[in-house]
This record gives sequence, C-alpha cells and structure tokens, in this order.
Amino acid sequence: MPVTKSAIKNLRKSRKNAIRNKTFKSRVKDQVKEIQKLITGGNAAEAKKLAPKVASMIDRSAKKNIIHANKAARQKSALAKMLAK
Repeated sequence: MPVTKSAIKNLRKSRKNAIRNKTFKSRVKDQVKEIQKLITGGNAAEAKKLAPKVASMIDRSAKKNIIHANKAARQKSALAKMLAK
C-alpha cells in the first residue's frame, strides 16, 4: 500500500483510469464481435453501417492512449478486410 499522500492519490487515480480504460476496450471488442457476427450471418449491409462507428471508437481509444496507435490501425485494417470479403 502507498504511504505518502500523493501516492495514495495516484493509486486512486490509476484505479479509476483502469476501470475507464477496461470499459472502453471491452466496448470496442463487443462492437467488433458484433460486426463479425453480422458478416457471418450474411447481414453485410448492416455491418457496413456499423463499421464507421466502430472505426471511430477505435480512433478515439488510440487518441486517448487507451490502445496503441499501431494496434488501432491493425484493428481498422482487419475490420476493412472483413467487410471487403
């Protein structure tokens, strides 16, 4: 456990950030899985409607340093490949 007052504050802040980051990451993952489910189910038109929203979420998470910029680019590329097939 932290001893100093600033360390206690930093721990509180890092826990709060970890929760926020985890929720955002899981939301992005869920949306990508939803698109995959739509594509495999044969509903590509609806998946194409959802794709810009998911790409925007991926970009925002990279901008906020929740995920690395290269990972965001890789996820968006994989999403585009899925939609192209």
